[in-house]
Amino acid sequence: MSFSRMSSLPPVRLLGSLHQQQLPGPTTFPVCMPRRAMGGYRRPGQPKDNTPPWKKINFDFSKGVAGIKKHFTLLKTEFFDRLAGPDGKPLMEFMLEQNRVIWEFRGPESLEQWTVSSDREIGGQSEAYVKLGKNNTCFLYGTLCSTPPRDGETRYSGYCTLRSKPPLSSFDRKKHLDWTTFNTLHLRVRGDGRPWMINIATENYYSHQKDDVYSYFLYTRGGPFWQDVKIPFSKFFLAHRGRIQDNQHSLWLDKVNAIGFTLGDKADGPFQLEIDFIGIRRDYAHIEEFAYELYKRNPEV
Repeated sequence: MSFSRMSSLPPVRLLGSLHQQQLPGPTTFPVCMPRRAMGGYRRPGQPKDNTPPWKKINFDFSKGVAGIKKHFTLLKTEFFDRLAGPDGKPLMEFMLEQNRVIWEFRGPESLEQWTVSSDREIGGQSEAYVKLGKNNTCFLYGTLCSTPPRDGETRYSGYCTLRSKPPLSSFDRKKHLDWTTFNTLHLRVRGDGRPWMINIATENYYSHQKDDVYSYFLYTRGGPFWQDVKIPFSKFFLAHRGRIQDNQHSLWLDKVNAIGFTLGDKADGPFQLEIDFIGIRRDYAHIEEFAYELYKRNPEV
């Protein structure tokens, strides 16, 4: 039956004629397209983990009781801190505060607030470790290797990262750090002369912004002497997975989640970085709001 004759048929007879004979065509496409396997990304060469999710959960009654006590203690602390003032301090003291230590390392429990990662997670050969130093400091050390894994996919490798865990309030609710009354990051570090990258992560409102961080450089001198590093927040620039973004804006100081230190200078060999404390301060001599040029999305004609 020709197409001209089929077009003149009623809709019911047209459907019947389509069932009786197949329309001519170069290719017949399947109705059901193959679906991609659900689950997390698995790098080539790694075996698939078929363990059910419920088997990965550690069911422990004593652990549950300890967790309940911990969260109710945090809830009690939050309630009484709000009665005293912001962050548990009187309002006048909070407004006139000029220096605040956010992270310090005075015991093994302080290292539980940090996580260490390297390119070994993607098949690389770099190694990174953290321990408590002799002077109650955070001692980050390891070996950097920029040789990419032989998986046929990864082209670049060689990084090590130390990152703080996001703060949580009672019952694992999100808790943001508010640094709006300060304008400078203050660190006391001792390195081996390598350049590091300081990354500050803030709250993201969209899923595609989960890898956005505000970065700036940390140049260590090397040697036995400590150095006090003071970096204004206006110097931090927006980056996404190591790429500097064209659309820049200042750091959101009211919703800070974490801070991290990344080494990726492609200089293979051992490294070390010792951190005494990480704090923030208010520098009245610094009046710069943002150090980089801002572009208008809709410029005026």
